[in-house]
Amino acid sequence: MNHTVQTFFSPVNSGQPPNYEMLKEEHEVAMMGAPHNPAPPTSTVIHIRSETSVPDHVVWSLFNTLFMNPCCLGFIAFAYSVKSRDRKMVGDLTGAQAYASTAKCLNIWALILGILMTILLIVVPVLIFQAHR
Repeated sequence: MNHTVQTFFSPVNSGQPPNYEMLKEEHEVAMMGAPHNPAPPTSTVIHIRSETSVPDHVVWSLFNTLFMNPCCLGFIAFAYSVKSRDRKMVGDLTGAQAYASTAKCLNIWALILGILMTILLIVVPVLIFQAHR
């Protein structure tokens, strides 16, 4: 089956003479046929996550800053939490994860030291009061 492409241009309709390059390209396509590619087409899938799941621990840091702030660990954790949130907003997930990890460690230590100090502030006066009786 030999299909030939015939195009008819009327100068009255287009107003310009036919373009030589376009006619040559149409002739080549008609003579050789559609281009053949021996390799199968490949596809690439890119997963773009709309939500970033890096926790920044701002609320926990704020709680430790306001209520249990031994050695200013809660305030330092709050500063790292804010830095983590800033990095997340910019799109630097690696930096956000690093700051969040530091904030989490500082929050854990602030919580542990705050609980120990609270227990000691309750237990020591009770023991002193009972010793004086």
